[in-house]
Amino acid sequence: MSRRTSVILDDDIYEKLVEESLRRYGTPRAISRVLNELLREHLSGRAELLRLIYSEKLARTTAREFQEFRRELSERVER
Repeated sequence: MSRRTSVILDDDIYEKLVEESLRRYGTPRAISRVLNELLREHLSGRAELLRLIYSEKLARTTAREFQEFRRELSERVER
């Protein structure tokens, strides 16, 4: 069910929503759809997950180290 509401947007946010609406749907009239999608992504935690995936990594590990870690973790879980 959809509900109608009014939202006061800053000019720069409105412009970004129009740009995104044009990019996704080819029309500036899909702002509500874009806004719903963006809010849904953010509120579901997907945005945080994507930020973590694409952020600069603070630790480095080799494939061998990772496999060893998985093996040790698996052994701990099985105990």
